[in-house]
Amino acid sequence: MKRVGLVLLFFVITVHGYSQSKVYKKRLLLMGSDFEISVVAASEERGKAFIKMAITEIERIEQLISSWNPDSQTSSIIRNAGIKPVKVDDELFELIKRSIQIAKITNGAFDITYASMDRIWKFDGSMTKMPTKESIKKSVQKIGYQNIVLDPVNKTVFLLQKGMKIGFGGIGKGYAADKAKELLVSKGVTSGIINASGDLNAWGTQPDGKDWMVGITNPLNTKKVFSWLPVHNRAVVTSGNYEKYVFFNGVRYAHIINPKTGYPTTGVKSVTVFAPKAELADALATSVFVMGVDVGINFINQLKGVEVIIVDDNNKFHTSKNLLFKTSQQ
Repeated sequence: MKRVGLVLLFFVITVHGYSQSKVYKKRLLLMGSDFEISVVAASEERGKAFIKMAITEIERIEQLISSWNPDSQTSSIIRNAGIKPVKVDDELFELIKRSIQIAKITNGAFDITYASMDRIWKFDGSMTKMPTKESIKKSVQKIGYQNIVLDPVNKTVFLLQKGMKIGFGGIGKGYAADKAKELLVSKGVTSGIINASGDLNAWGTQPDGKDWMVGITNPLNTKKVFSWLPVHNRAVVTSGNYEKYVFFNGVRYAHIINPKTGYPTTGVKSVTVFAPKAELADALATSVFVMGVDVGINFINQLKGVEVIIVDDNNKFHTSKNLLFKTSQQ
Protein backbone atom coordinates (compact mmCIF):
# COMPACT_ATOMS: atom_id res chain seq x y z
CA MET A 1 0.00 0.00 0.00
CA LYS A 2 2.88 2.39 0.72
CA ARG A 3 4.22 1.91 -2.79
CA VAL A 4 0.85 2.75 -4.37
CA GLY A 5 0.53 5.81 -2.16
CA LEU A 6 3.94 7.10 -3.26
CA VAL A 7 3.04 6.64 -6.90
CA LEU A 8 -0.24 8.49 -6.49
CA LEU A 9 1.44 11.31 -4.57
CA PHE A 10 4.08 11.67 -7.29
CA PHE A 11 1.31 11.79 -9.90
CA VAL A 12 -0.56 14.52 -8.04
CA ILE A 13 2.58 16.62 -7.61
CA THR A 14 3.51 16.17 -11.26
CA VAL A 15 0.08 17.15 -12.57
CA HIS A 16 -0.12 20.11 -10.20
CA GLY A 17 3.29 21.25 -11.47
CA TYR A 18 2.17 21.34 -15.08
CA SER A 19 0.45 24.68 -14.58
CA GLN A 20 3.73 26.26 -13.47
CA SER A 21 6.38 24.32 -15.35
CA LYS A 22 7.85 25.37 -18.67
CA VAL A 23 10.26 23.92 -21.22
CA TYR A 24 13.75 25.39 -21.04
CA LYS A 25 16.14 24.74 -23.93
CA LYS A 26 19.72 25.32 -24.91
CA ARG A 27 21.52 24.59 -28.17
CA LEU A 28 25.29 24.29 -28.28
CA LEU A 29 28.19 22.41 -29.83
CA LEU A 30 29.29 19.30 -27.93
CA MET A 31 31.29 16.29 -29.10
CA GLY A 32 31.75 18.11 -32.39
CA SER A 33 27.98 18.04 -33.04
CA ASP A 34 24.91 20.19 -32.47
CA PHE A 35 23.16 19.33 -29.21
CA GLU A 36 19.83 20.62 -27.96
CA ILE A 37 18.96 20.01 -24.32
CA SER A 38 15.35 20.54 -23.21
CA VAL A 39 14.04 20.16 -19.67
CA VAL A 40 10.70 20.82 -18.01
CA ALA A 41 11.24 22.80 -14.82
CA ALA A 42 9.29 25.00 -12.43
CA SER A 43 11.59 28.00 -12.88
CA GLU A 44 14.21 29.40 -15.23
CA GLU A 45 16.84 29.09 -12.52
CA ARG A 46 16.16 25.38 -12.04
CA GLY A 47 15.92 24.82 -15.79
CA LYS A 48 19.33 26.41 -16.38
CA ALA A 49 20.85 24.43 -13.52
CA PHE A 50 19.56 21.15 -14.94
CA ILE A 51 20.82 21.98 -18.41
CA LYS A 52 24.26 22.80 -16.98
CA MET A 53 24.32 19.38 -15.29
CA ALA A 54 23.55 17.68 -18.59
CA ILE A 55 26.28 19.62 -20.40
CA THR A 56 28.85 18.69 -17.75
CA GLU A 57 27.90 15.03 -18.07
CA ILE A 58 28.16 15.06 -21.87
CA GLU A 59 31.58 16.72 -21.64
CA ARG A 60 32.66 14.01 -19.21
CA ILE A 61 31.60 11.30 -21.66
CA GLU A 62 33.50 13.03 -24.46
CA GLN A 63 36.68 13.05 -22.38
CA LEU A 64 36.27 9.32 -21.79
CA ILE A 65 35.63 8.15 -25.36
CA SER A 66 37.41 10.76 -27.47
CA SER A 67 40.13 9.44 -29.77
CA TRP A 68 41.21 13.04 -30.48
CA ASN A 69 42.16 13.74 -26.88
CA PRO A 70 45.63 12.21 -26.32
CA ASP A 71 44.93 11.97 -22.60
CA SER A 72 41.73 9.89 -22.93
CA GLN A 73 41.59 6.21 -22.08
CA THR A 74 40.41 5.50 -25.62
CA SER A 75 43.55 7.14 -27.03
CA SER A 76 45.66 5.06 -24.67
CA ILE A 77 44.02 1.87 -25.97
CA ILE A 78 44.82 2.92 -29.54
CA ARG A 79 48.44 3.87 -28.77
CA ASN A 80 49.03 0.47 -27.22
CA ALA A 81 47.44 -1.56 -30.02
CA GLY A 82 49.55 -4.67 -30.63
CA ILE A 83 51.72 -3.78 -27.63
CA LYS A 84 49.89 -4.31 -24.34
CA PRO A 85 46.48 -4.27 -22.65
CA VAL A 86 45.28 -1.00 -21.14
CA LYS A 87 43.38 -0.76 -17.86
CA VAL A 88 40.25 1.37 -18.17
CA ASP A 89 37.33 2.54 -16.05
CA ASP A 90 34.39 0.18 -15.66
CA GLU A 91 32.22 2.56 -17.68
CA LEU A 92 34.42 2.46 -20.79
CA PHE A 93 34.97 -1.28 -20.41
CA GLU A 94 31.23 -1.92 -20.37
CA LEU A 95 30.61 0.40 -23.34
CA ILE A 96 33.19 -1.50 -25.40
CA LYS A 97 31.70 -4.79 -24.22
CA ARG A 98 28.22 -3.73 -25.36
CA SER A 99 29.67 -2.50 -28.66
CA ILE A 100 31.14 -5.94 -29.28
CA GLN A 101 27.79 -7.54 -28.48
CA ILE A 102 26.07 -5.32 -31.05
CA ALA A 103 28.79 -6.17 -33.58
CA LYS A 104 28.05 -9.85 -33.02
CA ILE A 105 24.28 -9.63 -33.44
CA THR A 106 24.68 -7.47 -36.57
CA ASN A 107 27.31 -9.80 -38.00
CA GLY A 108 29.84 -6.98 -38.14
CA ALA A 109 27.60 -4.39 -39.79
CA PHE A 110 28.38 -2.32 -36.71
CA ASP A 111 32.01 -2.42 -35.60
CA ILE A 112 33.87 0.12 -33.46
CA THR A 113 37.17 -0.95 -35.07
CA TYR A 114 35.92 0.77 -38.26
CA ALA A 115 38.28 3.55 -37.16
CA SER A 116 41.16 1.33 -38.37
CA MET A 117 40.02 1.80 -41.97
CA ASP A 118 42.27 3.58 -44.46
CA ARG A 119 40.49 6.76 -45.60
CA ILE A 120 40.44 6.03 -49.32
CA TRP A 121 36.87 7.27 -49.89
CA LYS A 122 36.26 11.00 -49.90
CA PHE A 123 32.86 12.65 -49.99
CA ASP A 124 33.95 16.27 -50.26
CA GLY A 125 33.69 16.46 -54.05
CA SER A 126 37.37 15.71 -54.65
CA MET A 127 36.97 12.10 -55.86
CA THR A 128 37.06 11.66 -59.64
CA LYS A 129 37.21 7.86 -59.81
CA MET A 130 36.56 4.84 -57.64
CA PRO A 131 39.38 3.39 -55.55
CA THR A 132 40.81 0.16 -56.91
CA LYS A 133 39.55 -3.21 -55.65
CA GLU A 134 42.98 -3.86 -54.19
CA SER A 135 43.05 -0.61 -52.23
CA ILE A 136 39.50 -1.19 -50.95
CA LYS A 137 40.39 -4.69 -49.78
CA LYS A 138 43.53 -3.42 -48.07
CA SER A 139 41.68 -0.57 -46.37
CA VAL A 140 39.74 -2.91 -44.07
CA GLN A 141 42.50 -5.36 -43.16
CA LYS A 142 42.81 -4.08 -39.60
CA ILE A 143 39.07 -3.96 -38.96
CA GLY A 144 37.57 -6.70 -36.82
CA TYR A 145 35.84 -6.58 -33.46
CA GLN A 146 37.06 -10.16 -32.93
CA ASN A 147 40.53 -8.68 -32.35
CA ILE A 148 39.44 -6.71 -29.29
CA VAL A 149 40.44 -8.66 -26.19
CA LEU A 150 38.62 -7.80 -22.96
CA ASP A 151 39.83 -8.95 -19.55
CA PRO A 152 36.83 -8.70 -17.20
CA VAL A 153 38.94 -9.43 -14.11
CA ASN A 154 41.58 -6.74 -14.63
CA LYS A 155 39.28 -4.46 -16.69
CA THR A 156 41.76 -4.17 -19.54
CA VAL A 157 41.26 -3.68 -23.27
CA PHE A 158 43.77 -4.92 -25.84
CA LEU A 159 43.74 -4.42 -29.60
CA LEU A 160 45.63 -7.39 -31.02
CA GLN A 161 47.07 -5.76 -34.13
CA LYS A 162 49.37 -2.77 -34.38
CA GLY A 163 47.62 0.06 -36.17
CA MET A 164 44.18 -1.00 -34.97
CA LYS A 165 41.88 1.73 -33.72
CA ILE A 166 38.48 2.01 -32.11
CA GLY A 167 36.01 4.85 -32.52
CA PHE A 168 32.63 5.60 -31.03
CA GLY A 169 31.22 7.68 -33.87
CA GLY A 170 28.37 5.21 -34.36
CA ILE A 171 27.37 4.94 -30.72
CA GLY A 172 28.99 7.71 -28.67
CA LYS A 173 26.42 10.50 -29.08
CA GLY A 174 23.60 8.09 -28.29
CA TYR A 175 25.43 6.95 -25.18
CA ALA A 176 26.00 10.56 -24.12
CA ALA A 177 22.27 11.31 -24.57
CA ASP A 178 21.39 8.31 -22.41
CA LYS A 179 23.81 9.28 -19.65
CA ALA A 180 22.63 12.90 -19.61
CA LYS A 181 19.03 11.72 -19.31
CA GLU A 182 19.96 9.25 -16.58
CA LEU A 183 21.64 12.00 -14.56
CA LEU A 184 18.74 14.44 -14.94
CA VAL A 185 16.19 11.81 -13.95
CA SER A 186 18.26 11.06 -10.83
CA LYS A 187 18.09 14.77 -9.97
CA GLY A 188 14.31 14.81 -10.22
CA VAL A 189 13.76 16.05 -13.77
CA THR A 190 10.54 14.32 -14.77
CA SER A 191 10.44 15.43 -18.42
CA GLY A 192 12.95 16.38 -21.08
CA ILE A 193 14.74 15.66 -24.33
CA ILE A 194 18.43 15.24 -25.06
CA ASN A 195 18.93 15.68 -28.80
CA ALA A 196 22.48 14.84 -29.83
CA SER A 197 22.40 15.91 -33.47
CA GLY A 198 19.66 13.42 -34.34
CA ASP A 199 20.36 10.96 -31.53
CA LEU A 200 17.44 11.73 -29.28
CA ASN A 201 16.24 10.43 -25.91
CA ALA A 202 12.94 11.73 -24.54
CA TRP A 203 11.18 11.06 -21.27
CA GLY A 204 8.06 12.29 -19.51
CA THR A 205 5.67 14.64 -21.29
CA GLN A 206 5.31 18.26 -22.26
CA PRO A 207 4.01 20.68 -19.58
CA ASP A 208 0.45 20.26 -20.90
CA GLY A 209 0.66 16.51 -20.42
CA LYS A 210 0.96 15.66 -24.11
CA ASP A 211 3.68 13.41 -25.48
CA TRP A 212 6.76 14.93 -27.05
CA MET A 213 6.50 15.01 -30.83
CA VAL A 214 9.50 14.18 -32.98
CA GLY A 215 9.73 15.23 -36.60
CA ILE A 216 11.47 12.90 -39.07
CA THR A 217 13.39 14.84 -41.72
CA ASN A 218 12.31 14.46 -45.32
CA PRO A 219 15.39 13.19 -47.22
CA LEU A 220 14.12 14.93 -50.37
CA ASN A 221 14.02 18.29 -48.61
CA THR A 222 15.92 18.44 -45.33
CA LYS A 223 14.11 21.66 -44.37
CA LYS A 224 10.80 19.79 -44.25
CA VAL A 225 9.37 16.98 -42.13
CA PHE A 226 7.68 13.94 -43.66
CA SER A 227 6.29 12.56 -40.41
CA TRP A 228 5.57 13.60 -36.83
CA LEU A 229 5.60 10.85 -34.23
CA PRO A 230 4.82 10.89 -30.50
CA VAL A 231 7.71 9.73 -28.31
CA HIS A 232 7.18 8.63 -24.74
CA ASN A 233 10.16 7.38 -22.75
CA ARG A 234 11.88 6.28 -25.94
CA ALA A 235 14.95 7.03 -27.97
CA VAL A 236 14.88 7.97 -31.66
CA VAL A 237 17.91 8.15 -33.94
CA THR A 238 17.86 9.29 -37.56
CA SER A 239 20.84 8.81 -39.85
CA GLY A 240 20.87 10.18 -43.37
CA ASN A 241 23.29 10.10 -46.28
CA TYR A 242 21.48 12.56 -48.52
CA GLU A 243 24.25 15.14 -48.19
CA LYS A 244 27.45 13.04 -48.39
CA TYR A 245 27.67 10.68 -51.35
CA VAL A 246 29.35 10.12 -54.72
CA PHE A 247 28.16 8.70 -58.05
CA PHE A 248 30.25 6.23 -60.06
CA ASN A 249 28.93 4.31 -63.07
CA GLY A 250 25.37 5.34 -62.24
CA VAL A 251 25.56 3.99 -58.67
CA ARG A 252 25.10 6.22 -55.64
CA TYR A 253 27.67 5.48 -52.91
CA ALA A 254 26.93 6.90 -49.45
CA HIS A 255 29.43 8.05 -46.83
CA ILE A 256 28.59 5.19 -44.46
CA ILE A 257 31.09 2.42 -45.18
CA ASN A 258 30.49 -1.30 -44.76
CA PRO A 259 33.29 -2.25 -42.33
CA LYS A 260 33.38 -5.82 -43.68
CA THR A 261 33.92 -4.92 -47.33
CA GLY A 262 35.27 -1.37 -47.41
CA TYR A 263 32.57 -0.33 -49.88
CA PRO A 264 30.11 2.49 -49.15
CA THR A 265 26.50 1.60 -48.57
CA THR A 266 24.02 1.74 -51.45
CA GLY A 267 20.24 1.66 -51.73
CA VAL A 268 19.33 3.62 -48.58
CA LYS A 269 18.91 7.37 -48.02
CA SER A 270 17.84 7.51 -44.39
CA VAL A 271 17.21 5.26 -41.41
CA THR A 272 15.22 6.13 -38.29
CA VAL A 273 15.37 3.69 -35.38
CA PHE A 274 13.15 3.70 -32.28
CA ALA A 275 14.56 1.86 -29.26
CA PRO A 276 14.56 1.94 -25.45
CA LYS A 277 17.97 3.69 -25.42
CA ALA A 278 19.72 6.08 -27.79
CA GLU A 279 22.96 4.10 -27.59
CA LEU A 280 21.26 1.06 -29.09
CA ALA A 281 19.26 3.09 -31.62
CA ASP A 282 22.45 4.87 -32.72
CA ALA A 283 24.32 1.62 -33.36
CA LEU A 284 21.37 -0.05 -35.08
CA ALA A 285 20.78 2.91 -37.44
CA THR A 286 24.32 2.48 -38.75
CA SER A 287 23.85 -1.28 -38.95
CA VAL A 288 20.66 -1.04 -41.01
CA PHE A 289 22.37 1.28 -43.49
CA VAL A 290 25.00 -1.40 -44.04
CA MET A 291 22.50 -4.27 -44.17
CA GLY A 292 20.19 -2.62 -46.70
CA VAL A 293 16.40 -2.51 -46.82
CA ASP A 294 15.34 -6.17 -46.86
CA VAL A 295 17.93 -7.56 -44.46
CA GLY A 296 17.63 -4.50 -42.24
CA ILE A 297 13.85 -4.72 -41.91
CA ASN A 298 14.01 -8.46 -41.22
CA PHE A 299 16.70 -7.92 -38.59
CA ILE A 300 14.78 -5.18 -36.75
CA ASN A 301 11.60 -7.27 -36.82
CA GLN A 302 13.42 -9.83 -34.68
CA LEU A 303 14.30 -7.33 -31.95
CA LYS A 304 11.85 -6.67 -29.13
CA GLY A 305 11.02 -3.03 -28.53
CA VAL A 306 12.83 -1.76 -31.63
CA GLU A 307 11.26 -0.29 -34.77
CA VAL A 308 12.60 1.30 -37.95
CA ILE A 309 11.67 3.54 -40.87
CA ILE A 310 13.86 3.28 -43.98
CA VAL A 311 13.78 5.55 -47.02
CA ASP A 312 15.44 3.89 -50.01
CA ASP A 313 17.21 5.45 -52.99
CA ASN A 314 13.91 5.47 -54.90
CA ASN A 315 12.31 7.53 -52.11
CA LYS A 316 10.12 4.62 -51.04
CA PHE A 317 9.30 4.19 -47.35
CA HIS A 318 9.74 0.88 -45.55
CA THR A 319 8.77 0.21 -41.92
CA SER A 320 9.16 -2.62 -39.47
CA LYS A 321 6.05 -4.65 -38.77
CA ASN A 322 4.75 -2.91 -35.63
CA LEU A 323 5.32 0.72 -36.58
CA LEU A 324 2.43 2.88 -37.76
CA PHE A 325 2.94 6.46 -38.89
CA LYS A 326 1.39 9.09 -41.10
CA THR A 327 3.41 11.14 -43.53
CA SER A 328 3.17 14.91 -43.58
CA GLN A 329 3.47 17.25 -46.54
CA GLN A 330 4.67 20.14 -44.34
